Amino acid sequence: MAKTILVVEDEQDIANIICFNLKRNGFETLEAYDGPTGLRLALEAAPDLILLDVMLPGMDGFEICRRVRAQSQVPIIMLTAREEESDKIMGLELGADDYVTKPFSNRELIARIQANMRRVSATTPVAAHPSAGTGLEISEEDSAVYKDGKPIDLSVREFDILSYLAAEPGRVVSREELMEKVWGFEYYGDLRAVDVAIRRLREKIEDEPAQPKFIITKRGMGYYFAKN
Repeated sequence: MAKTILVVEDEQDIANIICFNLKRNGFETLEAYDGPTGLRLALEAAPDLILLDVMLPGMDGFEICRRVRAQSQVPIIMLTAREEESDKIMGLELGADDYVTKPFSNRELIARIQANMRRVSATTPVAAHPSAGTGLEISEEDSAVYKDGKPIDLSVREFDILSYLAAEPGRVVSREELMEKVWGFEYYGDLRAVDVAIRRLREKIEDEPAQPKFIITKRGMGYYFAKN
């Protein structure tokens, strides 16, 4: 069954070109040309992935991303202007999975979409072990995380980061390695995306994110999952 992608882009010519190329690659598409319509379709139509422009009439892409993330972990790829680095980081802070800078090639866009689709459809998560005695449990069977017995709502990427680090407690993992192993494709931006993802993950699993006890920073080297 073909996957459905929601394209939220106020410039209809651009939206039409994107949708044309998506259909050529076997995807179904939905289109929205303003923020409120995009949000409604994102929540009601249950697309498999959202391409979300930042500048939209009625409601900007950041607000849409924030509201969608409050209810769904559907993959979101932000469409940003190349010179607006702050837009990229803001989107990631709000829970976007990825960004593509304008102008972008059809090949790049399809590669990003397919990579994010693969993450969601993967049936075997990265191996990880429950952290007995710490209050944090990583369940391979249902790709879920529990803290003191209560489930934590993580995105697919957040779960993958936690699983990858927890698989080898104490081993320092560089941001480059996390990008390669978790994102799984060449990233056309900077490594701050890893830092943003780690920060969001800490906010969900740590009692005090500023003083983490699970995911520790090794200055100048990367991150590691603390040993029991």
